[in-house]
Amino acid sequence: MEILKLNPVFKDYIWGGNRLVSDFGFNTGLKKTAEGWMLACHKDGMNTVSGGEFDKMKLDEVISKVGFAKLAGKNAERFPYFPVLIKLIDAYDNLSIQVHPDDEYARRVENEYGKTEMWYVLDSTDGAELIYGFKEKISSEEFREAIENNTLLDKLNRVKVKKGDLFFIEAGTVHAIGKGALIAEIQQNSNCTYRVYDYGRLGNDGKPRELHIDKAVDVSVCEPPKYDIKPLGEEIKNDGYISQKLSQCPLFTVDRYAVDKSVKLFADDKSFNHILVIDGKGKIENKNAKKGDSFFVPASLGEYEISGNIEFLLTKI
Repeated sequence: MEILKLNPVFKDYIWGGNRLVSDFGFNTGLKKTAEGWMLACHKDGMNTVSGGEFDKMKLDEVISKVGFAKLAGKNAERFPYFPVLIKLIDAYDNLSIQVHPDDEYARRVENEYGKTEMWYVLDSTDGAELIYGFKEKISSEEFREAIENNTLLDKLNRVKVKKGDLFFIEAGTVHAIGKGALIAEIQQNSNCTYRVYDYGRLGNDGKPRELHIDKAVDVSVCEPPKYDIKPLGEEIKNDGYISQKLSQCPLFTVDRYAVDKSVKLFADDKSFNHILVIDGKGKIENKNAKKGDSFFVPASLGEYEISGNIEFLLTKI
């Protein structure tokens, strides 16, 4: 089976900007482009295939035709859904302060799955910040009180960010991307979000966007984050490329590659490979690849080569 190039799905949330157009060259057709869903097999967004045998087919249609295990691999079979959702996020303005439930709560309350995620900072303006957990441990009652008294921002941990920072955000972590950050996000395949605070903004309908206070209090872990904000591994210099382990957990593994000649990778029967090109250009086998391109490498494809002057994120299950 061939490597699939995927067409992104774009979202025009009110906090979005234009960097996915200006920096990545996407023709989104939107006034604001907040997110590009680069690997998406979800009811709220579904990639289509660009070119080849499955041209213009939706990803779920390809899965139905080929078979889930054959396409996604043995490790994905333990999930009752396609395992991951991968995005590019342009925060021209602050995102709402929010939290995601774990699987148990999300299945019971939302008939959805929970959401643990990873952010890799691709770029940021001077002074850009993220909110990542709390400054110190507080009770759920104190959390609710801070929301009601409009003192929540005083309780939260603000982190200045720069290119190359890595945030691992377990379900239950209160968080927000701040304005000026350009992010690659790898997450559980869920769109379940509880909004806690939204800076008093109005939505496109002219009304304040909905908050989900009771549910947020139910699921939030009200304490400082337990993970550092750097990649899991150091850069490893190889002949023709640099590799780096960014994150690894039972849900996904993410590595970064910066290639100046070529690298040979391998997709075994355990997992698909997803390639998100974050800079440069080159080839993935015989397919041209440039910044912003998204490629799905089916499980069991075997060895394949990426060449050129190109930087990308590799995600596996």
